[in-house]
Amino acid sequence: MSGGNSPRKTLEMDSFHRRFSTWTPFSNKSLNRQLFQERVALISHWFELWTNKQRQEFLFTIFLQCTKSQLRFVQDWFSERKQVARVDFSTVLPRFISLYIFSFLNPKDLCAAAQVSWPWKFLTEQDCLWMPKCVKLGWFLPYSPAHNEYGAWKHHYIACVSDLDWLTPREASAVYGTLNEPKTEEEEVQERQREKCLRKIIWGKIALRKKELLRARPPWGSGVSCSGSSTCKHQLSLSGTRRDPAGLRGALEKELVLASLEVLPSRSNVSGSHSYSLLSKKNWHGVHKKDDSSSCAFQPHFILISSRVPAYELVVDSVQAGVLSAVYEHSGGTLDGLLLLVEKALHGRKARSVGIFSDGDSREINLLQGYKIGIENLLRPEVRDFWEKLGSHVATEEEGGHIDLFVPLGASEAGVAVLSRLSQLTGTLFTAPAGVVTGSHQHVLSEWLGQLQVGALPSVYFSESKLQTWAHFADLVEDALKSVRKELSPLLQDLQKGIGARMIGQFMFDSMSTADILNNQDTAQALVDGLEELSKEHSDKPLEFLSDFLLKKSKKSKDHEGNIILTKCDPKETLSLLTKKGDVIEDNSRDTKWSLSHGDLHSEGLAKLERRAAVVRELWQSERKYVQMLQTVRDVYAAPLRAALSSNRAILSAANIEIIFSDILRILSLNRKFLSNLGDRLQEWGPAQCVGEIFIKFGSQLNTYTNFFNNYPVVLRTIEKCREMTPAFRAFLKRHDKTIATHMLSLPELLLCPSRRFEEYIHLLCALRVHTPTEHAGRGDLTAAIDQMKTYKGYIDQLKETVTMKERLSDIQRLICGCPTLSEANRYLIRVQDVVQLRCCDEEIHFSLRLYEQIRDLTLFLFNDALLVSSRGTSHTPFERTSKTTYQFTASMALHRLRIEDIPDSKYVKNAFILQGPKHEWICATEGEDNKFLWLSILQKAIRSSVEK
Repeated sequence: MSGGNSPRKTLEMDSFHRRFSTWTPFSNKSLNRQLFQERVALISHWFELWTNKQRQEFLFTIFLQCTKSQLRFVQDWFSERKQVARVDFSTVLPRFISLYIFSFLNPKDLCAAAQVSWPWKFLTEQDCLWMPKCVKLGWFLPYSPAHNEYGAWKHHYIACVSDLDWLTPREASAVYGTLNEPKTEEEEVQERQREKCLRKIIWGKIALRKKELLRARPPWGSGVSCSGSSTCKHQLSLSGTRRDPAGLRGALEKELVLASLEVLPSRSNVSGSHSYSLLSKKNWHGVHKKDDSSSCAFQPHFILISSRVPAYELVVDSVQAGVLSAVYEHSGGTLDGLLLLVEKALHGRKARSVGIFSDGDSREINLLQGYKIGIENLLRPEVRDFWEKLGSHVATEEEGGHIDLFVPLGASEAGVAVLSRLSQLTGTLFTAPAGVVTGSHQHVLSEWLGQLQVGALPSVYFSESKLQTWAHFADLVEDALKSVRKELSPLLQDLQKGIGARMIGQFMFDSMSTADILNNQDTAQALVDGLEELSKEHSDKPLEFLSDFLLKKSKKSKDHEGNIILTKCDPKETLSLLTKKGDVIEDNSRDTKWSLSHGDLHSEGLAKLERRAAVVRELWQSERKYVQMLQTVRDVYAAPLRAALSSNRAILSAANIEIIFSDILRILSLNRKFLSNLGDRLQEWGPAQCVGEIFIKFGSQLNTYTNFFNNYPVVLRTIEKCREMTPAFRAFLKRHDKTIATHMLSLPELLLCPSRRFEEYIHLLCALRVHTPTEHAGRGDLTAAIDQMKTYKGYIDQLKETVTMKERLSDIQRLICGCPTLSEANRYLIRVQDVVQLRCCDEEIHFSLRLYEQIRDLTLFLFNDALLVSSRGTSHTPFERTSKTTYQFTASMALHRLRIEDIPDSKYVKNAFILQGPKHEWICATEGEDNKFLWLSILQKAIRSSVEK
């Protein structure tokens, strides 16, 4: 019994110590803690299931039951984690952010803010806020403030403002007097009435102008002005597109874009329709009349040089003293821009002759990007207008005026037809080189078609020695100039393009020792040939062998003095023959000056046969040299690597050797057969022979070249990867690259030969067709072969253009910080333009009275489908003069949604325009008037092309 009663007594005693629960003892803390956490979790679960109103009622009930200490705990928790009260931002934010916020206030607001509190007074009196406002008005502090002194610039601003005389002109004349005679009281009354009438007229016109702007404003526009013609077009387009609600917005947007292009200023009025020109049209006409009546001795020679010409800096430095020259950008240029360059250089004068040194071939002139001018597109309105206006800047034929094209148009029938058509359109004599050359640019040194003067025509514009150096080494120097331009462009960016190009060209000529190169070129080539033969013979007496070789070489050169690499022809006879056959449109008033009396028919026939044979010999010689270059790849690189692989001393794996050399060795095999066929045809050469069918057979096997060009990027990457990963291959290339056996070229440079060969094929075939009679049996095959080579060369050019554009887009993407992905199909860069962004202080007033302030520097990247806007900054390196330009991406927009508006020049703003997109608008200004016109003309052309797609 006693044992049974003891547990009951224990329970009764423990019940007196229970506080938190009726069933949990007070002494058991772990159980109490566990029970508390369970109930908290239960309440939290209920709280999550309640609505917002239920949660607010629950919190209200809880806060009513809390003591003051508990409510203070809640308040402290909120104050630490989240600001529940309004605080002074200047006490929370960093000081530089607070100063940046105060910098947007005007002086009156800054003075008012200084009366708010002591922290605000301290911040608003800082010199960094008041100094720009004083400097902007030309108020400079006469002393340097001490280190601990602040508020000096504010006090100076207040002192300057207090000294100003805020007087109207009438009050000022009353206080200080005037230089005019005093007026009577009646005259004063009449003047005041006249002023009131003028004010009423001005305000009436401004109100009428605002109403017109309101009517012409687009639905989402910003109130910019539109011309009356564009308003009518908008109304017509709306009536036409009202039936299609889905396409209404897009159609209206295109109409607005096209309308904004039509109201842009033309070339005759670059500054805008309301500009304040410094020279009136009457004065311009007077200048032209004065120049036309001047003597012919005052007429200069002028040369245009394209930036696409290889090593064009050397060409610019070759221009003789007294000859005007201008360098123009091939990419991102327009025909109107070229005419503007010509007009600016001539200053209203007429040139004795105008030369155009640009890229091209024997059929067309690659004048600008998108303007390959040939016989097919010569009569396009903009092309025809360009040549007619260019001819108007040249002296007449009676005064000896002519236009010289440094493109070998005289070497083909199509090129001669282009020259004849241009002469007919402009009434000006056109000349061009008639020589054909392979492997260099020596066609400019050959005879010229239509040349009237005695002597070499290039000597009119250039120094012959420097031009000859450029013709021989243009391709090699171009590779070096790429790095030179990259290094010197930041230093020369403020100079004109022609001046910077001349400086770089002079630097390159001085580095190359031009005179030594010209004097020792033949000797150096003979020594190279002798050393090559010596390496093959392994003679015991090398000096005697080399001397005997040089003696034989000199005798051989004397015996074959007449056989030159350059294939020349009689340009005047060629033109007369083509005119007879009807390939050139006749114009007796001009062609008679090019025609000569024919000699004996028998001697003419022999001369023509000899020229055909000379072209075929040049074709065979250049093909043999090309095959030798391919054999160099096989003998110097492929064969030793395969031999090392077979002897268990592999430098490269069999897979890598196959990737690098398989395609080029197949090309070698194909061209060796082609060379053999040419050699057999040359041995039995006669009047009835031709090479057209040989080229057609060769063209049917060009899939070998296609495989090589498709794998060419992979081959280069494999070479670079193996060079980095395999030390033995790196040492192998170091031993063999740029040696006598490789003609001082590296392996990647030797792999460039196939891509350049097809241009030479076309040149030589066109020259052969010039001297092939129309009734010749092989002329049809020759024409078919030329078309076949042209088609394949177009394929190669497209591959080159694609690779170049991809590299350029990737460079731009790396250059601009935060730039989105630019690589898209068929996208290419047109032009880069530096501008400044402006902000209009008051858009309510008239255009001619608006004030603008510069916000920041911008750089516009124009692509064929989009415009990319980036901010431009400059960072300087300590203790150096050089600076680095940085770009930050701002925005981009499609061209078909971009609108342009011209801002007329006034005394407050120059060379400004507006770029308006769907969401953004930029007021921009260029550095010069010419830059504005060139940029707007290029942008206008790009937008039209994008809208028409």
